[in-house]
Amino acid sequence: MVPADRKYAKTHEWVKIEGNLAVVGISDHAQDSLGDITFVDLPKPGAQVRGGSECAVIESVKAAGDLYSPVSGKIAEINESLETVPEKINTDPYGEGWIIKIKDFNAAEFDNLLDAAAYENFLESEA
Repeated sequence: MVPADRKYAKTHEWVKIEGNLAVVGISDHAQDSLGDITFVDLPKPGAQVRGGSECAVIESVKAAGDLYSPVSGKIAEINESLETVPEKINTDPYGEGWIIKIKDFNAAEFDNLLDAAAYENFLESEA
């Protein structure tokens, strides 16, 4: 089930707006494809990110994959708990497994992302 309270990128990241922050993580589909996540290389708070550009690396028992920032802005916060418990992304990708929070984000980029129904259709077309 794809939560409807956020938007999605075709690279399988999600974004949820909480106040003036854009919270970013990866979808359940993405964590399932990666397998057991073993390490997350997080950006530094204060770093600028560009929509569609790499901003972190997620390593699993199967592969290493890039996390692409769905929106441009500045890293406000990172999920430091992932440094010691990266598997939170596997167990709760839409909650405790969030990865970064972005401030001063580009709202137009957010508006252009896929809603839950469009993301589900995208997943079906990829299968």
